[in-house]
Amino acid sequence: MSLPSFSQRIVDWYHIHGRKTLPWQQDKTPYRVWVSEIMLQQTQVATVIPYYQRFMDKFPTITDLANAPQDEVLHLWTGLGYYARARNLHKTAQIVRDQYQGEFPTDIEQVVALPGIGPSTAGAVLSLSLNQPHAILDGNVKRVLARHFAIEGWYGVSKVEKELWRVSRELTPTTDTRFYNQAMMDLGASHCSRSKPNCEACPVNSTCIAFSDGRTSELPHSKPKKTTPVKTTNMLIIHTTEEAHLIQRPPQGIWGGLYCFPEFNSRESLDAWLEQQSFGGVLKKLPQIRHTFSHYHLDITPYHLLLVQPSDNVVMDANSSLWYNLVNPPEVGLAAITQTLLQQISK
Repeated sequence: MSLPSFSQRIVDWYHIHGRKTLPWQQDKTPYRVWVSEIMLQQTQVATVIPYYQRFMDKFPTITDLANAPQDEVLHLWTGLGYYARARNLHKTAQIVRDQYQGEFPTDIEQVVALPGIGPSTAGAVLSLSLNQPHAILDGNVKRVLARHFAIEGWYGVSKVEKELWRVSRELTPTTDTRFYNQAMMDLGASHCSRSKPNCEACPVNSTCIAFSDGRTSELPHSKPKKTTPVKTTNMLIIHTTEEAHLIQRPPQGIWGGLYCFPEFNSRESLDAWLEQQSFGGVLKKLPQIRHTFSHYHLDITPYHLLLVQPSDNVVMDANSSLWYNLVNPPEVGLAAITQTLLQQISK
């Protein structure tokens, strides 16, 4: 099969079966497509849709996003996870406001230079919104190409990724690029899914090596398994019947910029801090919670202390502490574990 034929079959399939009614596919602009591409990283379409709609209602332009406080951005992102995406969205919006007069750049090198945007995301933004002829290589596209051409090896390995990029660039047409790229992502998300692919309905199954050789369950190769390390920490839930004491995490690191309960490396350091305070109450140990990140498990032991009234002495850091109103919650970003623990004390 010639390369133009492969691309044409993909585009023809898209016109009949591709997704065309998603919110970010309406009134396409680089800004709207960019926000959707960032939200869709590591997140399913069905989950993203309501977040995207709320986000665009709040920030209809990139300048609106740039001018918003980071807490407001993180608040709207709460629940999506991978919060570095939200922080980078905010940073990029401010760069576009300050350096590009509020107009999203249309040169791919300038787009790639922005925080949180790699070559594939940049190619997706410019091709889907402006039909520029740029290749993409997200997880769905990698899977389609690895199976169709039997590209061996885990695509986290540099030489494997380089080969996938080479193939992707060769296949990407210079016309109808927006349709082809969207079709490749749709195909990977539907028929060429990670498990139980529907190969019989694939528009290019006649030349797919993995299909003909019975290797669709083998390709693409999985990441070599490693033992996931486990870390431990302690969290102190201090609250009244109406408010809970939270602190804002540093900008970098896990839960960067989000509000969490105070964290202690050991029970001893927690007890030492409590001894310095002037409030009473009974400290209760709650069941341990495991929170899993992409590269390790975090086992959290929560400790609960109910106060009669807020104490001015409860200040971990005067610039980052917050008495979080449980009745009328403020619009700040919360880590997932914070949401979980707040739900426990609200019962």
